[in-house]
Amino acid sequence: MNRHFSVIIGCILLILCSCNRGVMYQKYVTIPDNIWMASQPVSFTVSVSPTDTVSYYDVFINVRNTDSYDFSNLYLFVDITNPAHVTERDTFECPLAMESGKWLGHGLGDIWDNKIRFIEDKRFGKGDYTFTFTQAMRVDKLPAIMDMGLTIEKSPPSRPKTN
Repeated sequence: MNRHFSVIIGCILLILCSCNRGVMYQKYVTIPDNIWMASQPVSFTVSVSPTDTVSYYDVFINVRNTDSYDFSNLYLFVDITNPAHVTERDTFECPLAMESGKWLGHGLGDIWDNKIRFIEDKRFGKGDYTFTFTQAMRVDKLPAIMDMGLTIEKSPPSRPKTN
């Protein structure tokens, strides 16, 4: 019962927090049975309109896990396919807890939400971009990962741009 209440409250908070201005894209994918198989990547396709090509954006990886997650981080293979169908791969570490074991992010009950910046000040060209996340934790079945998400939002205007 307590877990269901936490999930409902978490969903309500997610809806309220998702009304951010400047968010170009935000989506979550639920991991079946909270066990992320290494053979089952999670993909997001983002369509960039011509009006979005002049702005700078930050790209965030969103991880929702339970407090029964056995690790302090999550390693990912991140493949980004651009509109020209060229794919680049990166290995990325998502820190989820401090060395002391204290969870990072925002928690409600036994559920933790993390929003980790992956790319800063990116200008996208027009077309479809596909972001594919594959868990790279050296275990085939990674338990306690509930959802994976992608958020793309406008970079703060006060920050100097790098590209």
